[in-house]
Amino acid sequence: MTTFDDILEEAGKFGRCQKRIFALFCMVSMPFAGVYVGIVFQGFTPDHWCRDPAVLERRHACGWTLEHTRRLTVPQVNSSGALQPSTCTQYDVDWNATALTCDTQELNLSRATTTQCLEGWEYDYRGRQSFVTEFDLVCSNGWLVDMYQATLNVGFLIGSIAIGYLADRFGRKMSFLMSSLLNAIAGILVAVAPDYVSLLVFRTLYGFGVKGGWMAGYVLITEIVGVEFRRTVGVLYQMFFSVGILLLPLLAYFITDWRWLQVVITAPYILFLSYYWLVPESPRWLLSQKQRSKAVEITEAMAKENKMTLSKNIETLTDDNAHSTTASFMDLFRTPKMRKHTFILSYNWFTSAVVYQGLIMRLGILGGNVYVDFLISGLVEFPAAFLILFTIERIGRRLPFASANIVAGASCFITAFIPESMFWFKTVVACVGRLGITMAFEMVVFVNTELYPTFVRNLGVSVCSTLCDIGGIIAPFLLYRLAVIWLELPLIIFGSLAFLAGGLVLLLPETRGMPLPDTIDDIEFPDKHFKITVLTMNSDLF
Repeated sequence: MTTFDDILEEAGKFGRCQKRIFALFCMVSMPFAGVYVGIVFQGFTPDHWCRDPAVLERRHACGWTLEHTRRLTVPQVNSSGALQPSTCTQYDVDWNATALTCDTQELNLSRATTTQCLEGWEYDYRGRQSFVTEFDLVCSNGWLVDMYQATLNVGFLIGSIAIGYLADRFGRKMSFLMSSLLNAIAGILVAVAPDYVSLLVFRTLYGFGVKGGWMAGYVLITEIVGVEFRRTVGVLYQMFFSVGILLLPLLAYFITDWRWLQVVITAPYILFLSYYWLVPESPRWLLSQKQRSKAVEITEAMAKENKMTLSKNIETLTDDNAHSTTASFMDLFRTPKMRKHTFILSYNWFTSAVVYQGLIMRLGILGGNVYVDFLISGLVEFPAAFLILFTIERIGRRLPFASANIVAGASCFITAFIPESMFWFKTVVACVGRLGITMAFEMVVFVNTELYPTFVRNLGVSVCSTLCDIGGIIAPFLLYRLAVIWLELPLIIFGSLAFLAGGLVLLLPETRGMPLPDTIDDIEFPDKHFKITVLTMNSDLF
């Protein structure tokens, strides 16, 4: 019998056909970045203060400056050791009953009582219209901004599991197309949402399709390339997410209305529907569904595009995993090493999501030039993919994986205690943290696949990666609520999480040079598995 990997030797392991398909799916990673961290621009919270209609009326009549108007409306409060204009309280003065003239130099408001904002807020828009300013999501309603991001991750959590099941049931290509159609519809609905409740509902639907479709694309490209190319295409596929990170601030700079920015982020998902004619179904999946004739037809078309010729062995093509053991959720916890791998990998998925998402969203609350800061932080993500590809076959997986987490944790701690006066040094250290956590995030994906046996590998990755979505739900609440107490407090939490993640990674086994495990015994007794594999290879040589 001939396996698909045998046929790929003849059809081309990473020929012109696979490169074309890979390039098409890399395009999918770019809008995913806009969906995932677009809140930095779409949910931008500008400087704001209580609105007082009577003062506004006098301001226009008297030609007062904005600063002068705020002095009459907004009391000073102590914030981080310095007096700052309050964003959530105003003087409790009835200006209509007060003889308010254009000359207010002698007006003393030091003894006036204060109250919560009664007539809404004014915003220093800085040219940017966000859903925060449109729906007044500030002060006591500030936590609703966190919900905008949390509902996306709820959609991720449910959608990745549901679409993962559909990808196994109806195929990778069909699942990707269904998710793209859902993304196109839900994304436009987000852009036209009439109120905040409907915005959250549509945002959840958006998340349901986006991550699941991205994962279906990831699976498809790794299934049509040779074994030695899977890791490279997987890492580069994720790297194009960083390309999207770079494009996002450029788009946001020119598209200042959050609704139109949403339309632009969604538009690619409409174009992805054309992949129905441009991308084939995974032959491996077709074989697993006993659709050998279709698998042979697609494989022959791939070989033709690669200018390769197939032997008659294709007539005996079979699924190399057709007789695999049925996977069970309890297999992930039943034995000691499997249990250890599951807990450590799940925690690393959780930490990567919390720290990565937290560091990006933090750029929106620092008060600097958010476009430049976002662009710089996006640029530092690119070395992550190349560092991974350079080190994993030379040094191994465990040490770079642990080091990336520890560097991210240390950078978070150091950044928290660098004074604002050392702005550029603070920025450089924070960027090193972004590099570290990006590298950790990209490594956890394929390390996860190498630490589970074949029959439970997909289930293991799916279960562990659900912690990524739970981390994404928690991240905005950690960032925005703790930053109210102290701006740098979230960094302390992020640093602690990343340090612990790095230490736990050191408890995992090194997988460099080790064959992929097929059974749980291969995980529990790796030395025995390695010796048997070496003996088998030696016998094949002779």
